[in-house]
Amino acid sequence: MLLVIAYTRPARQTLRNVRRAHENSVVRSFGRAVLFEATEFAAFQALRLRARHGEAVQVERTHPFNEFASVPESVRQAAKRYEAREQDAVPYHRFANDTDLPDPDSMKGAELGTDRYYTPRE
Repeated sequence: MLLVIAYTRPARQTLRNVRRAHENSVVRSFGRAVLFEATEFAAFQALRLRARHGEAVQVERTHPFNEFASVPESVRQAAKRYEAREQDAVPYHRFANDTDLPDPDSMKGAELGTDRYYTPRE
């Protein structure tokens, strides 16, 4: 998919016009950002915006996030346990202290993998 972000008012207006005119190419819209299908036509539209507005338009190629392929089980379990906590006001670093949950500082320094945690089921 292509993520197109408009940073100026004129770029946002042009992006809105493109989004409305080519709704069948739009996967999702987020105000100043639009997620387009990964097609040559969508790339054409994104490049038109860049040609007109220059650096006021950012274009990124994205792919769907698969938590099972990109995130270790320990981090997924930590998120579930933290959201199920009894006291909402407890910050994660205190919640995880003296437990088997991942340390927030170690998670901050660890990049997500692409498929390193995924084991297909037979």
